[in-house]
Amino acid sequence: MPDLSTGSWMLWALLAAVFAALTAIFAKIGVEGVNSDLATFLRTIVIVVVLGAIQTVRGLFQPLGSISRRTYLFLTLSGLATGASWVCYFRALKLGDAARVAPVDKLSVVLVAIFGVLVLGEHLAWQLVRRGTAGRGRGFDRDAVSGSPSFVRGGVGAGYHRHSRRCSSSSRRSSS
Repeated sequence: MPDLSTGSWMLWALLAAVFAALTAIFAKIGVEGVNSDLATFLRTIVIVVVLGAIQTVRGLFQPLGSISRRTYLFLTLSGLATGASWVCYFRALKLGDAARVAPVDKLSVVLVAIFGVLVLGEHLAWQLVRRGTAGRGRGFDRDAVSGSPSFVRGGVGAGYHRHSRRCSSSSRRSSS
């Protein structure tokens, strides 16, 4: 069994996506016949117990005094945002279909990208965003130099190469 304390961010991101999908299905079933806020509360208790057990078994607790005020502040803000998100998500699941609620909830992916730029100073490849948002991508191809997947003919990845930042039209195969 692989050591789950390490691994790539991609592995953890994929696992998060799988568990998020299961969350939507289980939550939709779980909110039947119960107040959505109570459902959120019960789910939170489960999370606290599971994470407490993980911390105890792995010996990862640290003295609370060793944590900075800034860390406490932002973890508190994150907890408040998480709680608000869960309350809204469970209410939406109570009122709507999971197959419709979950995709709207995933708008958070776009918002994270925007907030990452505005708040954290992260950088997006605006060329990719600009070309990809119009939905003009007509084909899927492999980058001629790196062999990595890329979309061609004006879609995401067009005119972009991870090594040179730009590639000429001759370095992309036509998908016509």
